[in-house]
Amino acid sequence: MEPKTGVDEVAGTAAQEAEAAAVEMARQAEEAPEVIAQAATDLGDRLLADAERVAQGVMQPWNAWQLVIVLGVFVLAHLGRAWLGPKLHDWMRHRTGWPRWRMRYAVTLHRRLRGVLFVLLLWIALAVVRQIDPGGGAGVLRIVANLATGWLIVALVARMIVNPILRGIVRYGAWSWITLRILDLTEETSRLLDSLSIQTGDLRISVLLVLKAALVLGVAFFLARLLARTSAHRIESNAEISPSMQVLAVKLSQLLFYGIAVFVGLRAVGVDLTGLAVLSGAIGVGLGFGLQKVVSNLVSGLIILLDKSIKPGDVISLGETFGWISTLGARYASVVTRDGKEYLIPNEDLITTQVVNWTHSDNSVRIDIAFGASYGDDPHLVRRVAVAAAAGCGRVLEKPAPVCHITAFGDSSVDYTLRFWIDDATAGLTNIRGDVFLALWDAFKAEGISIPFPQREVRVLDGSALQVAQRTAE
Repeated sequence: MEPKTGVDEVAGTAAQEAEAAAVEMARQAEEAPEVIAQAATDLGDRLLADAERVAQGVMQPWNAWQLVIVLGVFVLAHLGRAWLGPKLHDWMRHRTGWPRWRMRYAVTLHRRLRGVLFVLLLWIALAVVRQIDPGGGAGVLRIVANLATGWLIVALVARMIVNPILRGIVRYGAWSWITLRILDLTEETSRLLDSLSIQTGDLRISVLLVLKAALVLGVAFFLARLLARTSAHRIESNAEISPSMQVLAVKLSQLLFYGIAVFVGLRAVGVDLTGLAVLSGAIGVGLGFGLQKVVSNLVSGLIILLDKSIKPGDVISLGETFGWISTLGARYASVVTRDGKEYLIPNEDLITTQVVNWTHSDNSVRIDIAFGASYGDDPHLVRRVAVAAAAGCGRVLEKPAPVCHITAFGDSSVDYTLRFWIDDATAGLTNIRGDVFLALWDAFKAEGISIPFPQREVRVLDGSALQVAQRTAE
């Protein structure tokens, strides 16, 4: 028999480990239905016992009276909402100076006014009952008050989450957990949800783990969003930071806060992130090949923000597109034109193609206008009149002052070029050209300066067919 080499020993060990893992997974698969069935049976027995206990308790006169008190409190809360709701709504309408977040909380409170009154009246009723009969007990009122308070707090807090899907997950998840906690059913429910699981190597994922992760991630994302919005507001209100650096700082802060939220949320529920390293690496390689353009645009966006070549508010020309930068995103730049169209230009195009940035280092833009005047007009007068006409337009800057130069002696006119500057290119270029042309027309009319145009003289030769036809007609 040939001796085993190191490779054979490693292969044999790997085969044994794979076989053992397969046996363990098969055993867990066989035991899983039994574990789930046992957990469901325990939970069902506990729910049945609690239902029987509640039914027997309701039959007691004092507990029945407590239910009547709860019903009466609900009717009072409904009537209080009908009376106080319109007054609160009118009061809110006159709060014109309030910030948006405060008005949003006030609207949420107005919508939950009946629940707020119900909770307050319940605790007042519970305190009164305990004062009247300290030894009689008020278990039903206490349970209903705790449930109503927990549900109200969850409803008010969940309204601050903008995403409707995430808000629904947090709301119903918290309601379920509070209900089970108050009814003392958390242990049996946890066993049932934990038994519904799948095993992948060392990673075990159960329904309980998924629910915990959803709740913790919801809270983490809410805090991350709150921090991101607060930091973005402070960054954007800082006038010392350039617009491009503001966009970059906001994007990086959002990436940082949401990344920390995901990491902390998964670690808080006990997920071993090292077990996902191989899978995430394989997925990353596949995405790297399939999303080359996306990655190129992301990197190009970072380069644009870092070198400050283009920033929000700049007026650019790219091919036939002329407009100003509205926003700079991670993948594209939004360019708004004068006709209201919004072009989404990939960041890669802004890096690899020629871009004319009219306001890169200075907002001032020079505009040239060509026109002609008759040879019979004094060119000195024409230049003075043209400069005065341009200076009279509202958007034309005083410094640098408009200038007018003779560029050529044409066939039928003396050619001039009028140059002037503006600092609001986002307001349009064609309209200011039209205003200056109109001012030139009015000024030339007032000074008697003529604008020549080509004229044609038609001569009818003797003996031509046209001349013969005219004589015949006469």
